[in-house]
Amino acid sequence: MTLQRAFFAMALVSAAGACSVPGPNEAPDGIWDPYEASNRKIHAFNTGVDEKLLRGSGQGLSNAVPQDVRIVVGNFVDTTSLPKTVVNQVLQGRLGDATKNTLRFSINATMGFAGIFDVAADLGLPQDETDFGETLAVWGVPEGAYMELPLYGPSTERDTAGTVVDFFTNPLDYVLTTPQKRFKTGAWIFDEVQDRGQYSDTVDSVLYESADSYAQLRLMYLQNRRFELGEEPPASEEIDPLALDTEGF
Repeated sequence: MTLQRAFFAMALVSAAGACSVPGPNEAPDGIWDPYEASNRKIHAFNTGVDEKLLRGSGQGLSNAVPQDVRIVVGNFVDTTSLPKTVVNQVLQGRLGDATKNTLRFSINATMGFAGIFDVAADLGLPQDETDFGETLAVWGVPEGAYMELPLYGPSTERDTAGTVVDFFTNPLDYVLTTPQKRFKTGAWIFDEVQDRGQYSDTVDSVLYESADSYAQLRLMYLQNRRFELGEEPPASEEIDPLALDTEGF
């Protein structure tokens, strides 16, 4: 089953690589959205889920849970994602960064008590993330069309393929027991929900106060992602592309 899933993931990557699509600066207004009609339906669904399940609870969780607990969970989530980061950095040819993150994982997984403390940062090894979407960008795969995925949120064809592959590229998942995997997933969900609460004012202003929340979220995601990948500088001083994590709504 794992092998079949891996083949399916690589098929998506091949499909993304085969697409001939406009680049960020070649599409009209820098946005290529041929799936807008279906994307807007998914956006309406995601907004409805957010309003019913996350809008109040996320902020409530963020206020109710002590900051030290939120930090510990965030550290654990970062540590358990580091093997995937290392794999992608190797695939991107960033061997120095991969070595640093391997050391960061080793330190936090041991001296940091399974990653709940970020000891490595104090030793000069700060958090450094990447994903297979960025790997595809390094390999020259085009961004593709903008997409909004159910529950997951804004993406592109390239990042969607990368997200699928990332489900299988964390070596840690192949050595953890089933209860440990569930605990890891639960920690990730907790971290995402409390992030929703931390950025509640900004998220609410985009989703519930914008004249067109779909277009606003699309613009913010594309600016943020292209800035992360070095494909485009920030388009406006009014929007800090690093101020908001648009994943998961």
